[in-house]
Amino acid sequence: MNAPGKLLLQDGESVLFIGDSITDAGRQADTLRSLGAGYVAHIADLLAARYPDRRIGINNQGISGNRVVDLRARWDRDVVAHQPDWVSISIGVNDVWRWFDGNPDAHIPIDEYRSVYHELLVATVEKTDARLILMETSVIGEEADNESNAMLAHYNEAIREYAREHDAVLVPTFRRLLEAIEARPGFEWTGDGVHPLPPGHMLMAVTWLEAMGATAP
Repeated sequence: MNAPGKLLLQDGESVLFIGDSITDAGRQADTLRSLGAGYVAHIADLLAARYPDRRIGINNQGISGNRVVDLRARWDRDVVAHQPDWVSISIGVNDVWRWFDGNPDAHIPIDEYRSVYHELLVATVEKTDARLILMETSVIGEEADNESNAMLAHYNEAIREYAREHDAVLVPTFRRLLEAIEARPGFEWTGDGVHPLPPGHMLMAVTWLEAMGATAP
């Protein structure tokens, strides 16, 4: 993790966020900025407030329902074609959730997840000059020790491994959310066990900014 106070994002740089509905957060309905109402928008606002001298471009390419294989199908169009300076990836919740939501055929097993995720990282390195930001997944359910989060832990181990391998910035989203759940019993971080409520999105945004070296406004 970068040292606080040394923001890695420079004036004029661009960050492309890609992921599932948690990244999407209604971006198509956001006619002003196309950022949605989730952690991506929070990051954009907090960056503007803390670093008004840095014009940092924010591009949200989240699509609801995506799994890692869905990212692969659109990677060239939605990532490579934009040639961003940074690519922030948040994917894995649907890959696991499908096992528990009555649609197991759409579940992406850990070995396939690892293979496809690594393929995306290699494609980004080979086809762009972008630096990588790998976000751990969010949680499934409001119980830190439930079966779905136990399964997600293996996917997050893969993300951490790839962050080391590719010298990427690692955003410890999963761990921060688990800590928050344990620290404040009964508080709702998600509305349905998957999609963060505003405090959950803000926690994701703050965790991302801290990993990038930002200080509080």
